[in-house]
Amino acid sequence: MNGNASRLSSSEIASLWMQYLQETSAVCGCKFVLATIKDPEIRSVYQLSLDLSKKHIEEIKAIFQKEDYPIPIGFTDEDVNLNAPPLFTDYFWLEYIYNMTIHGLTGHNLSFSVSIRKDIRDFHYQCNLDAMNVYNKSIDVLLSKGLFDSPPSFTIPDTNEFISDVSYAVDIIGKRRKLNSVECGNIFFNLKKSIVTKAVLLGFMQVAKNKEVRDFMEKGVKLVNKHIRIFSSILHEENLHSPPLLDNQVTNSLISPFSDKFMMAQSGFLFNTAMSYYGTALSTSMRADIIGHCEASIFRDLKMSAICGNIMIKNGWLEKPPEASSRQQLPI
Repeated sequence: MNGNASRLSSSEIASLWMQYLQETSAVCGCKFVLATIKDPEIRSVYQLSLDLSKKHIEEIKAIFQKEDYPIPIGFTDEDVNLNAPPLFTDYFWLEYIYNMTIHGLTGHNLSFSVSIRKDIRDFHYQCNLDAMNVYNKSIDVLLSKGLFDSPPSFTIPDTNEFISDVSYAVDIIGKRRKLNSVECGNIFFNLKKSIVTKAVLLGFMQVAKNKEVRDFMEKGVKLVNKHIRIFSSILHEENLHSPPLLDNQVTNSLISPFSDKFMMAQSGFLFNTAMSYYGTALSTSMRADIIGHCEASIFRDLKMSAICGNIMIKNGWLEKPPEASSRQQLPI
């Protein structure tokens, strides 16, 4: 059978549909950044990202049109105000796109793995290469400017060892063992994502028009701040550094560059992705206290995600994903 002959599967429709929403959101964000940013190196990263998002949107449209499938609405020029003053500094936007490309790489890999048709696999394969290109460019600029915060370094061991006691995982006598490199790396990079999320929520809280949206952002800031304190303290207890906050990268602007719909969707996305990264940290950690903190963080983020969804539904901002046919409603 021809690899492109079959109809789109539910997983292929879902991945394309979700990516369309994310790419249209990225276009809005990139347009605003390019309208306000000054640094030429950071501008080049965003120009590349904008060009790739536009390309991906047209490719998804072509696939849906060929299948006679309705094209999602996503986000449009109505969701961005290009005349608004900067809400974040150039440096923040560089940190932001570095983090967002990590989310993109994770999503493209998953979409590729659930795709069957060759044309869809080829599309996600190329999207992954495109995301790696933006990732490389963003981290290269961070490194060249001396702005990249590397995780703590560990001393190189003399020999290989095996775990010989259950106390490695379970605190039996009230004394925790030292962090291993896997746990330290997960905590550090999750902290970097949380720190970006906090700055995003601070900026959005400052400019949102809807009071319910502002209240959500304020609640989100408090929650993310709690997670930052918890996981930073684990590093600090062992005299390991944590990433610096980005709160001072939010400007004093009170004019929103984005619609409340856009800001709620972006915030919900960040809480949803945080849960997946905490899940990874949970599954690869062997210290009971870290596992407990990850579980609790997932639960708290899940509640925030539910609140976000309710606000978006209440305001008519949440586009319905494709559904299975209802057999009960078919004419008999």
